[in-house]
Amino acid sequence: MREKMKSHSLADRVFGAAVLLLSIAIFIAILYPLWFIVIASISNSNLVNLGKVTFLPKDIRFYGYQQILEDSRIWKGYANTILYVVAGTALNMIVTMPAAYALSRKDFSTRNKVMFFFVFTMFFNGGLVPTYMTVSSLGLISTKWILIIFVAVNTYNLIIARTFIESSIPNDLYEAAVLDGCSHFSYFFKVVLPLSKAVISVLVLYYAVFHWNDYFNALVYNSNQNNSPLQIILREILLLNQAFASGNGGVQGGYGQSSADQVKYAVIIVSTVPILCVYPFVQKYFEKGVMIGAVKG
Repeated sequence: MREKMKSHSLADRVFGAAVLLLSIAIFIAILYPLWFIVIASISNSNLVNLGKVTFLPKDIRFYGYQQILEDSRIWKGYANTILYVVAGTALNMIVTMPAAYALSRKDFSTRNKVMFFFVFTMFFNGGLVPTYMTVSSLGLISTKWILIIFVAVNTYNLIIARTFIESSIPNDLYEAAVLDGCSHFSYFFKVVLPLSKAVISVLVLYYAVFHWNDYFNALVYNSNQNNSPLQIILREILLLNQAFASGNGGVQGGYGQSSADQVKYAVIIVSTVPILCVYPFVQKYFEKGVMIGAVKG
């Protein structure tokens, strides 16, 4: 019996060690590309292209960050993007959560028919030209509003929220609330929302990342430089540096194409770090919310 227990204990330790080593390997595989972008953004890009920069920066230069931060447009782009993220995400949640609650109610007789129209948009849309014509007829071209209200609700996120409410909030709570004289509105604000912190945090992150990275809509529907988000500004800075380096035959004050490559890596850092800073605040809710939508959707 004792030998059997020792055998099981040894097997458990071997399994635990294997899991630990596999976890470390996965962690390194995920972390290293991020670390490489950081060191490449401050290293001589010629050395990076030659494969001489691996774990530590070499021939440190801050030309890329200097080019980005000295451009006055970058701060305007940051301000616009923060506006689009905050206002757009708020609008998304104002639309998504009430819609998810209504569609989760089994006493809503036409909920399946309404859900069909939402799901239909996941597979079919009107196309770019008809959409542009619709936006133009509404007078939203080159306005801040188009980048706030466009995609007011994402169907996938709506399904996650609806599934969360259906599976995590028992109907007994609604019956008890009705006995206390609670209406649907009171029940939604006083019971459903406080109990939906996990899915709300996940959806806020999803929507915020969408608005932060919203490059295509800004490129198509906006031609006003004052309304350009950060991603468009960074694109213009990157293209300008690449064109300048190519136009000078790869020589630009001793930097040339190396400068353009540094700007490229610096652009990745500048556009990514703010979102990475937000993630730790919603991390504890993230796994729970994602699993509910993924497993029971």
